[in-house]
Amino acid sequence: MYVIGTAGHVDHGKSTLVQALTGIDPDRLREEKERGLTIDLGFAWLTLPSGREVSIVDVRAGAGGVDLALLVVAADEGPMPQTREHLAILDLLEVPAGVVVLTRCDLVDDEYAALVEAEMDDVLSGSCLSDARRVRVSALTGDGLGQLLAAVDEALDRAPPRRDLGRPRLPIDRAFTIQGFGAVVTGTLVDGALDVGQEVELQPGGLRARVRGLQRHRSKVSRLEPGTRAAVNLSGIRAEDLRRGIVLSLPGSLGPVMAVDVLLRAPGTLTHPLAHDSGVTFLSATGESEGTVRLLDCDELVPGGEAWAQVVLSSPVAVAPRDHCILRTPNETVAGGRIVAINPRRRRRFHAPTLEALARQLRGSASERLEDLLAGGPFDHADVAAALGLEPAEAEQAIAESLAAGSATRAGERLYSLAWMDGAGAQVMAALQEFLRANPLKPAAPREHVRSSARLDSAAFDAVIARALEAGRLVEQGAGGLAPAGYRVELPPAQQAEVERFLAELKAGGFSPPTERLPPPGVLAYLAGQGLIVDTGAGVVFDAAVFAAMLERVKAHVGDHGSISLGEVRDLFGTSRKYAQAFLEHLDARHITRRKGDVRVLRQPAEVSR
Repeated sequence: MYVIGTAGHVDHGKSTLVQALTGIDPDRLREEKERGLTIDLGFAWLTLPSGREVSIVDVRAGAGGVDLALLVVAADEGPMPQTREHLAILDLLEVPAGVVVLTRCDLVDDEYAALVEAEMDDVLSGSCLSDARRVRVSALTGDGLGQLLAAVDEALDRAPPRRDLGRPRLPIDRAFTIQGFGAVVTGTLVDGALDVGQEVELQPGGLRARVRGLQRHRSKVSRLEPGTRAAVNLSGIRAEDLRRGIVLSLPGSLGPVMAVDVLLRAPGTLTHPLAHDSGVTFLSATGESEGTVRLLDCDELVPGGEAWAQVVLSSPVAVAPRDHCILRTPNETVAGGRIVAINPRRRRRFHAPTLEALARQLRGSASERLEDLLAGGPFDHADVAAALGLEPAEAEQAIAESLAAGSATRAGERLYSLAWMDGAGAQVMAALQEFLRANPLKPAAPREHVRSSARLDSAAFDAVIARALEAGRLVEQGAGGLAPAGYRVELPPAQQAEVERFLAELKAGGFSPPTERLPPPGVLAYLAGQGLIVDTGAGVVFDAAVFAAMLERVKAHVGDHGSISLGEVRDLFGTSRKYAQAFLEHLDARHITRRKGDVRVLRQPAEVSR
């Protein structure tokens, strides 16, 4: 399927020409009939001699999805100001093919028609239609219509195939209700196929609906291919909630856009330069918003010039990278170009690295563009094609090249730039070192604390840690602890001496260790982590070897007698009730024993945790 757009000065016979070609009157509104001109987007269709099916629409500023343009010029009037403006719009939209149609040739002789064609040669010079075929026609007599259809077929032979990014989008140009069917929208489907029964999302706004039915040229179909001019019957939504400019897409594939980066070109016919911070009307496909232009590499865009810009919008639109846009003031089309980034951060003006990165995103290879995309952080593998405006096979090739070159890596369904991974790894090490400086007696930092301090989501953090562990930069300690490779807690000499005296006192105290002048909690935690002591948490600390001997004797006693009481523990170790109680309660806390009335019994093997 192909879409042909008609352009040209008002009342030069575009609608009459379309009706003569197709038998369909595109002037569908009563106001259009009364005024004799097209004020809203109607469309018609036909089958070309080659068998191609084509839709014909009227080109509006910002219109997208057009494969070929018919620039219509009346032979009895010649090119007019709107002819030039429409030609400039076609240029800015980079319409890939076109035919120039001289209409109303029945009103002039051949000599006059030749003069008009010569004037058109000057108008078309340097434009996208400079090499387009010229065809003379009369919609009234039918002369030249066959040659026009043949010229369209020939031009479409050279048109690029429709992209299928697996991300269908249908910018809505009309929404209405049909009795018994509900909401219906029309538009040109791009970037993917659409099926009956699919759930869809309407952006901006985020409303959800389901495709109840599809029509192409008034014929019901179950599936639409990209490049199709179509009507979509929706369930679960009212036509009153829809309007021109909303885009129908798959859930999650589009979102509201409030700013775009774009390489702007100004028509050579621009009457005044476009100044930095000018107010404009932004148009893309059927969407429209007021906005402000921030020029990034100059102070004004001159006629025929080019400039990088960021357009900040006053209301959201639904657009994607690689889409075209047009900028207008109340009186003229002032610029247009291809969108490079959506919802970007505020760009620095006259900043060479920013301008170079934008240029790579527009003109660089797929691999270079992927590298820049990943420099901003992790990216889902499945979303790369849509983000870069690539066919799925092209995206897979770019991913494979980046992985092979070592500039990117993959973890699960995510892709990571190695440069980004290195930066994130540095953040992790900084967070780790900061924790260990603040807690000098801890042998490791809690994993979740490091993740939170490094401000990484779980998936990215896990990927960064896995890479650091593999490279030997980090080691895992205990349950969920992380430490730099080779890290050891080292006490200051004075504190080391105090610790050694305390450990000697514990060992000498045996089953009744000293409970006064205990080291600070941090030191106790360190010694417990080193396996040197057992801290019961009740103000009683045992030497680790003494505690192990006590545990074995309790197990043996319970094995012989079935249980053990507090008094029996006290007598077994010749100690006081304070020590016996602290010891038994610690065994309970570690799920080694379980209290049963006034005695303790050993937990079953499956319950025991040492």
